[in-house]
Amino acid sequence: MPGLGTSFGRGGATTAQQDLANADCILIEGSSMAEAHPVGFRWVMKAKERGATVIHVDPRFSRTSALADIWVPIRAGSDIAFLGGLVRHIIENDLFFREYVVHYTNASCILRDEYRDPEDNADGFFSGWNEDARNYSMQSWQYKGEGLSFPERDLTLQDPQCVFQKLKRHFTRYTPEMVEKVCGIPPALFYKVADRFVKASGPEKTAAICYAVGWTQHSKGVQIIRTASILQLLLGNIGRPGGGILALRGHASIQGSTDIPTLYDILPGYLAMPRGGKEQTLQNYLDAHTTRTGLWSNTPAYFISLLKMYYGKNATAENHFGYDWLPKITADHSFFEYLYDMADGKMEGMFLIGQNSAVGAPNSRLQRKSMAKLKWFVIRDMVETEPARFWRDSAEIERGELKTEEIDTEVFFFPAAGHAEKEGAFTNTQRLLQWREKAVDPPGDCRSDAWFIHQLALRLIAKAKASGDPMDEPLRALDWWYPEDTQGEPKMETVLAEINGWHTNPVATGADGGGTKGVLFNGVDREGNPHHGPQIDSYEELKNDGSTACGCWIYSGVFACDGVNKANARKSKDYLGHGWGFSWPSDRRIIYNRASAKPTGEPWSEHKKLVWWEAGKWIGIDVPDFKKDKSPDYEPQRQQGGLDGQRGDAPFILHEDGLGWLYVPKGLQDGPMPTHYEPLESPVHNALYSRDTNPVVNWFTRAENRFAPPGDPRFPFVLTTYRLTEHHTGGGMSRFLSHLSELQPEMFAELSPELACELNISNGHYICLITFRGAIEARALVSRRIRPMMLNGKTVHQVAVPFHFGAAGPLRGNAANNLVAISGEPNVTIMESKALTCNIVPGRLPRGPAFLDWLERHAPQSGQPANLHPEQPPPGAPTGGTFSRGQGKEGKTP
Repeated sequence: MPGLGTSFGRGGATTAQQDLANADCILIEGSSMAEAHPVGFRWVMKAKERGATVIHVDPRFSRTSALADIWVPIRAGSDIAFLGGLVRHIIENDLFFREYVVHYTNASCILRDEYRDPEDNADGFFSGWNEDARNYSMQSWQYKGEGLSFPERDLTLQDPQCVFQKLKRHFTRYTPEMVEKVCGIPPALFYKVADRFVKASGPEKTAAICYAVGWTQHSKGVQIIRTASILQLLLGNIGRPGGGILALRGHASIQGSTDIPTLYDILPGYLAMPRGGKEQTLQNYLDAHTTRTGLWSNTPAYFISLLKMYYGKNATAENHFGYDWLPKITADHSFFEYLYDMADGKMEGMFLIGQNSAVGAPNSRLQRKSMAKLKWFVIRDMVETEPARFWRDSAEIERGELKTEEIDTEVFFFPAAGHAEKEGAFTNTQRLLQWREKAVDPPGDCRSDAWFIHQLALRLIAKAKASGDPMDEPLRALDWWYPEDTQGEPKMETVLAEINGWHTNPVATGADGGGTKGVLFNGVDREGNPHHGPQIDSYEELKNDGSTACGCWIYSGVFACDGVNKANARKSKDYLGHGWGFSWPSDRRIIYNRASAKPTGEPWSEHKKLVWWEAGKWIGIDVPDFKKDKSPDYEPQRQQGGLDGQRGDAPFILHEDGLGWLYVPKGLQDGPMPTHYEPLESPVHNALYSRDTNPVVNWFTRAENRFAPPGDPRFPFVLTTYRLTEHHTGGGMSRFLSHLSELQPEMFAELSPELACELNISNGHYICLITFRGAIEARALVSRRIRPMMLNGKTVHQVAVPFHFGAAGPLRGNAANNLVAISGEPNVTIMESKALTCNIVPGRLPRGPAFLDWLERHAPQSGQPANLHPEQPPPGAPTGGTFSRGQGKEGKTP
């Protein structure tokens, strides 16, 4: 999310899938959209029917490549070099959309004199690097002028300290020849892509970019997305029909699970989670996160309304609206940190809901072994997945690494309802809330996730109320008001109403629910007591005085004062889908759409018009993403704040300066501009900088999680993972179904004929893939769909494996994530599963205890340090990034 959020303001797709049909060119990279998002891919095909060029950049020729006009094979993990080459090509040849760039981006903003770029010494470091802490001090990255709200600017773009000139210099060496050296893409093919994409951009044309986890699951994933964002800003493709960046999510509500997060470091609506120490008081928090200008100037209203949602009448001005009850984060509390605590016996129990970490998480072998250190383990799923049975028939049991009789973990398996057996809202790829109605009751003891959390909460709150322990006060203060049906299922529309937000002054309407406009569910709680007032219509109504409550400010309007659940709307009125579901914010389908008009307010072209200034207001096909009565020529006074502090030609209203950020002056841990670093495991060194890897990455150094050094001859091949149409994520919803298992019945690995010949492997033969973390067995799929790459005179082979297979159910196979290391991209702590190195050994994998001796022969580790990579810190060293601290001290040392 920070890749899009820091570039434009919001952590979500900038456009709608339907709008892809209006694109003149579509670049798909980091995704096989036809396989992983086949329903949305129909709009790509619609665009192609209308004459658009479809480009697919991917290490393997897939179903998406087969339907594309141009396939560009690329070395996995080299995307920034390729995209950076396009950026250089556009700038050096004066192909950027100048009027858009000058007015709508921060290209003209002047940087401080002390800013230093990785190009200055070709070392890969920005100014402010602290080697001891392994993080950056970011003061030198700031603008000159009055903070981010009123920077100094040079609209000619000639000042050597302006962002445009710094961007130009930053990418100077990303030439087509360098792209070939790093990515393996010949210059002729590079120029072909550049020509098609650039010619499809400008006042009359627009181009779109689609990506998925093929970009995010890297040690510099956020910066890959940043490079794409720079490309689209330079070409004027953001906020306009047929343009934008579409982040393709992994399943139905991945977008929703960041909007209303299952993440540890943000709160609903992308509000920051309070930090312990420096944000101990409500005022400390508001001072740290409230901006002078832009939408985030209303942070007090968004945040205090959220506290009122959590704690209801218990949140008062006198107790700072319950701020002291809200948890504060002091370190990296990500899943990987919890895993290490689990492995070291520091964690008593864990809830695993809707996740299969024994298959879908990196270093799956360590994941399964760590489960044996828990005292209790609660698992909710529709089938008995690998985590529920690790203690009896996992590979570690067979090999003697774990023994059932020595495992004290008590496993509780709760059968879960399927998606057709429960109701509720989900938020998909394009920020679209849709309501799912329950088709049938779940069988037997199966229950929805909402039922489980609701019933668990009721029991925990009851225990807290019977306790005098001050630690239980946050639970006692919770406003758990939700009515339920006869089965104890909470009424999910009440949750959506609370998320939308309401006025807190209670208005009980009586049993008939009438009498007061906009009050839903009679205005009473589960016990019949007056509870809430009328719904709000927009986040603009939220207040910082406790008079409003809102569960997620960006969702406001989905269940407003008219009493209509707009997520359940099913009557589309136009090509953008208005009338079908509700797209946050405020049902805007293309965000930042002020940029679809010229600085003066007229459309860039009749063909590509979306919103425009007419008769004293912004109107158009979409909901204007701008203050409706702000004229294009509006100039703020320096003392003004909020949206009034931004100009009439500043479309990116969440940024203080109102501009799209080619350069990020705050918000990212690993630099204000994207920089090519090699994957943490790579067959080659960095051709651009003396630093090979992202300096701020968290390696999670541990003996069971070793990385191969650059160019290690024991692991000469690049390995990447991908998704099949016939299976879903960790396989729990597909491997147990006979018809899908028949379509994709066995784990396999794709390799080129050249590599197969070199290793004497035939199609269909068994092979073993090996890394320092483990080894798996697969069938060889020898195919021209994956090809050798020539990198600076060196032939590099790539191997690709699907990641859905596991040891449970009727269809069994080795999990690809047994091979993947645990690592943490510095902004979001995601692992690098799309680019690592491996070895291949023909034949079958040894079974039982013989496996461990075999693995030691092929991936020797005994007597070696945990940090084999020369840039990897030792156990106990600072981890890097926001919460840089020592970790890994408890890890085993051989």
